[in-house]
Amino acid sequence: QVQLVESGGGLVQAGGSLRLSCAASGSIFTFTAMGWYRQAPGKERELVARITSGDSTNYADSVKGRFTISRENAKNTVYLQMSSLKREDTAVYYCHGVWRYANYWGQGTQVTVSS
Repeated sequence: QVQLVESGGGLVQAGGSLRLSCAASGSIFTFTAMGWYRQAPGKERELVARITSGDSTNYADSVKGRFTISRENAKNTVYLQMSSLKREDTAVYYCHGVWRYANYWGQGTQVTVSS
């Protein structure tokens, strides 16, 4: 059973930084892709950043230049470094992984950005 566990969310002031972590129960090297999505109240879940097994990355336009996704295979962990946070970044952030053509989600971690 694949499990993804997020950590690192919290309350931060606008302009601040946070780093989210997603620990996988298995080797992330075998994941086709891993990424971070977010869902704000009243809005649909949206892709924030994604990294493939070949280390290709893509980002939502709204976070380009401010967020960085990375992976540490030895720790089976994917990170999302978030900088210059804005109030509109407030959301529940979910880790996502594709493994053997199936989608897996973490339980989510709340990020709240105050003004």
